[in-house]
Amino acid sequence: MQQIVSFLDKNKLFILFLLLEVLAVIFTIQSHSFHKSKFVNSANFLSGGVYNKINNFKEILLLKKENERLNDENVYLKNLLNLEDKEIIQQDLTVIDTLKYNQKYIYTGAKVINNNYRKNNNYLTINKGSNQGLGSDLGVVNSKGIVGITKSVSGNYTTVLSILNVNSRINAKLLTSDHYGSLSWDNNDYNTVQLLDLPIQADIYRGDTVVTGGKSTIFPEGIPIGTIKDFKTFNNNYEYINILLFNDMSSLGQIQVIKNFDKIEIQTLEEKSTNE
Repeated sequence: MQQIVSFLDKNKLFILFLLLEVLAVIFTIQSHSFHKSKFVNSANFLSGGVYNKINNFKEILLLKKENERLNDENVYLKNLLNLEDKEIIQQDLTVIDTLKYNQKYIYTGAKVINNNYRKNNNYLTINKGSNQGLGSDLGVVNSKGIVGITKSVSGNYTTVLSILNVNSRINAKLLTSDHYGSLSWDNNDYNTVQLLDLPIQADIYRGDTVVTGGKSTIFPEGIPIGTIKDFKTFNNNYEYINILLFNDMSSLGQIQVIKNFDKIEIQTLEEKSTNE
């Protein structure tokens, strides 16, 4: 307390000067509309800047939850589009009564928690597993296109064979025709994959869109893959066709896993025909 009194005593003239300056500024602002408006505008500018920073910080904190909400909404809508009678379905999209709704595909939302994209054999890990109805050999997509195919499954997690895996083979086609090929990766650029075995009869151009072919039980037909980046012909065949992916495979978050309810029936029938 003694130190405070001593400080005030030593600086009393300076403190008095500051008080008078503050009073002078206040009286000037109150008595002149121009100065008052300038002061109010400056205060609004400063407070608005602070509020904007606070709001931006809050939005960053809420972004994760918002992304999850949007992914859940996409899953809900995709499941709804697969219903024949368009009845309203329950929010737990992983346990829909398929006999009642007679749908072919079901989409389950999940999140990528580990992502490799610079190796020869790249895998992802997602935070859903057999407890959520997932299994192996299921298609994995997001809002931009295909991601990969589920491989190994535990109770609450699943590894995904990335399309950036030299062992990956996915049926693909041109959007504008019914010419099919096989999607592969040459282990060079993680933004580019290759379309193999496309017949030379297929007229292609740079910028043409490539989608899933629907000739397997894993992916429905028409899911986006990418666009033709460049290609080369040799001996009346396509030597290579490079596809620029729609997806940024180095930055994956929310995804959806696709389950085909007719998969077992189709595979059983095809195996029976093969063995006959």
